[in-house]
Amino acid sequence: MNWGVKIVLVFIAFVTGILFMVFKSYNQKTDLVTTDYYAKELQYQEKIDEMKRVQALSAPVKFEVNGSELIIMFPKDFSGKLLTGEVVLYYPADKNKDVKENFSIQDEPLKLAIPSKNRGLHWLHLSWKDGDVTYYFEKKFFI
Repeated sequence: MNWGVKIVLVFIAFVTGILFMVFKSYNQKTDLVTTDYYAKELQYQEKIDEMKRVQALSAPVKFEVNGSELIIMFPKDFSGKLLTGEVVLYYPADKNKDVKENFSIQDEPLKLAIPSKNRGLHWLHLSWKDGDVTYYFEKKFFI
């Protein structure tokens, strides 16, 4: 085989590889974190203030995965207080596996059921209200 044929074969392999990568990337599913991203971005200073309030608590928010359940324990600062809010278990790989639940608790840990198919990296987004004061906590973890 002469050098001209080898160059043509390498060029054909290169073009085939590029076309394969274009095809695969075109079919790759990409989910946005949220559909109203820009509106939420403008309100992010409120989230920063809520996160600072969480850091100012006497103890951190703790959580643990126990089997197919996520247990969230609030600090003693909230003893005897009614907490209402929302917990989101964000799964970056697939928005269909996100878990979102509203809650209202008093003096007990928050328990969230985790579907068995949700394995991998998650973001815990926890926002709650104690009277008129709002708090926000987020943490990355693996299941």
